[in-house]
Amino acid sequence: MIRLDPRSSDPIYLQVVEQIKHLIAVGQLKPADQLPTVRQLAVELRVNPNTVARAYTQLAEEGVISTQQGRGTYVLEMPPPADQRRLRREKLVTVVDAFLRDAERMGYAPVELEKVLNDRFAVWQRVQTKKS
Repeated sequence: MIRLDPRSSDPIYLQVVEQIKHLIAVGQLKPADQLPTVRQLAVELRVNPNTVARAYTQLAEEGVISTQQGRGTYVLEMPPPADQRRLRREKLVTVVDAFLRDAERMGYAPVELEKVLNDRFAVWQRVQTKKS
């Protein structure tokens, strides 16, 4: 079901993540379907098991799958759109808070951080606009 592109600039684990999400979106994988074990999928894709484990970890963090010790990994029921938006925002806040704690720990002043963030945000926004 999953096909990797070794020429892609995307890391292999992200290719696995995106393809599993695609399989769910098109209905080939449904809620409660069991995914292959990390080892099984690694052998099938001819990749390191750590690569598949990283993909599964990301999918679990995003609420797409659930791994139950001793039972396997399953596709989760997708929450309603309002819950998806709330969960997505909560995840973004968590990422930003961790970033700010790291910047503080490294000794960056708020003014210094704000300037760099504004500059980088402007660059990121231009790139996103070009993609659209």
